[in-house]
Amino acid sequence: MTRGGRGQGAVVVLPRAGRSFARGDEDDEMTSALTENPHVLAFVAEMAKLCQPDRIHWCDGSEEERRRLTAQAVDAGVLIPLNQKKMPGCYLHRSNPNDVARVEHLTFICTPTREEAGSTNNWMAPDQAYSKLRGLFDGSMKGRTMYVVPYIMGPAGSPMAKIGIELTDSIYVALSMRVMTRMGQVALDMLGGGDDFNRGLHSMLDINPDRRFICHFPQDNAIWSCGSNYGGNVLLGKKCLALRIGSYLGKTEGWLAEHMLILGVESPEGQTTYVAAAFPSACGKTNFAMMIPPARFNGWRVTTVGDDIAWLRVGEDGRLWAINPESGYFGVAPGTSALSNPNALATVRKDTIFTNVAMTPDGEVWWEGMTEVPPPELIDWQGRPWTPQSGEKAAHPNSRFCAPMANNPVLSKMADDPAGVPISAIIFGGRRATTVPLVLQSFHWTHGVFLGATMGSETTAAATGKVGVVRRDPMAMLPFCGYDMGEYLAHWLRMRGSISHPPKIFLVNWFRKSGDGRFLWPGFGENMRVLKWIVDRAHVRVGGRETPVGWVPRQGDLDLSFLNVTSDDFDAAAHVDTAEWQVELEALKEWFDHIGPTLPPALELQRRLMLAIIQAGVGG
Repeated sequence: MTRGGRGQGAVVVLPRAGRSFARGDEDDEMTSALTENPHVLAFVAEMAKLCQPDRIHWCDGSEEERRRLTAQAVDAGVLIPLNQKKMPGCYLHRSNPNDVARVEHLTFICTPTREEAGSTNNWMAPDQAYSKLRGLFDGSMKGRTMYVVPYIMGPAGSPMAKIGIELTDSIYVALSMRVMTRMGQVALDMLGGGDDFNRGLHSMLDINPDRRFICHFPQDNAIWSCGSNYGGNVLLGKKCLALRIGSYLGKTEGWLAEHMLILGVESPEGQTTYVAAAFPSACGKTNFAMMIPPARFNGWRVTTVGDDIAWLRVGEDGRLWAINPESGYFGVAPGTSALSNPNALATVRKDTIFTNVAMTPDGEVWWEGMTEVPPPELIDWQGRPWTPQSGEKAAHPNSRFCAPMANNPVLSKMADDPAGVPISAIIFGGRRATTVPLVLQSFHWTHGVFLGATMGSETTAAATGKVGVVRRDPMAMLPFCGYDMGEYLAHWLRMRGSISHPPKIFLVNWFRKSGDGRFLWPGFGENMRVLKWIVDRAHVRVGGRETPVGWVPRQGDLDLSFLNVTSDDFDAAAHVDTAEWQVELEALKEWFDHIGPTLPPALELQRRLMLAIIQAGVGG
């Protein structure tokens, strides 16, 4: 057996015969001065006995360890060095072509009853799941290293933070978790001798989709994932703990784990207002979190607390406070450009792990949408020569960057504050060509929860074969809620009872179109104009117009100066068509029925009330 000291991690070489994990000298070696926590040691020993790795590496999170593991990953072909002069510390990872995205159909919530998981989740009984997965994990790490990855979700020392231990046989996961979380000795120190940590187990197996499962055990605070090496399936602190397990813990402990960005809006006078926002995929979430205000807003600044996940708790002052549990960005690369998100491009120029992007001949990266004209030649995401005439995408549509949040030029000074930030406004958004106006403020908390519960995006022909079908995605949490959706919405409603100063709730839609198919709103940095109206409404210092479905800005309420948008286009973007809303509200009955009997009655009553008001108006 060997072991390393602090600053180098700790490596344990296990005996080929016997593989004893009883307490004794082996355990003394396995701690390698990183921890003496008996609960952690017992968990590692039990899982090592099942998986039978040749070596165990305890990650300490040090810079020296990162350099050493990176060199090992390069030697093994797991990472490809990029141009270290132009992109220092950046590497490319190419995944198996059958393993390029989250697998919702193989993601399970393993609760004692199907009803606890709800109608919107895949369910598997815990005993069945453990039995099936134990068979797959049995001996799965023979010839491999088991990396023990201790990590914190949230700032170290924050009362809102949670600790996890992920055991994995993927060096890619170990290195990525160092970017995405506070990983290593800092987590073990925060845990001390406690037993309150998420138990995560991951093995790549043979990257076979037939042996791929991502199973969550909310009552056990455990996650088992196998058969994949794609980030969303295997970086267990991210969607798995931060949202699926986190949402269950939030219901149990009285807080919210949400698929939300957190940003700060700084005025020229020095006032900062914090906003949380939930958007489904392909709706510009990361772009919004890192937005650069247009020139008209000289002196205004948007800073990023988080781009993807928010944990929200009620503070002693009765306000809702939020932290970003992550310390990095696992963003979608295609579409990220100097126009859409220059801050993201600046963020990924160093110390970033790219997955499934294309590579230029001089060792830089490229993806569709990065430049208007593609380079004349590339190496595509599968390592093949590519030209614009190849007829295929150079980068995979779900290719990613994994970058430290510290690289972000507009990172908020509060991003690592253990207390978090107070939230003054919550925004929900989707992609709708009609019906939903540019921005809409709810009348009250229950109405706002209704707007979040019914938000969605219209499908494209590429996705479903049908155009314009609305896929509902409540609070952008449909794939990530770790328990019954009706109970989740009821939890949102119950939270109001403990929030004496609730944030205002808004619905936005950057994608409203004209009758001839034009986008009515330019989006990107110009969304600052809508964000300023939201902030001003949160502080009750700007007007609006009441409609049957909420408050919208009038001409003059929203700053349109130096913007190439006509008055007619703005009126159309902000228009509430009661006939369209009548169809919308009637169609929501089917969605509510799908959620099932646990749907809070208040939301169905809200639907009926809005419908009755509109019908009365139409009738008049």
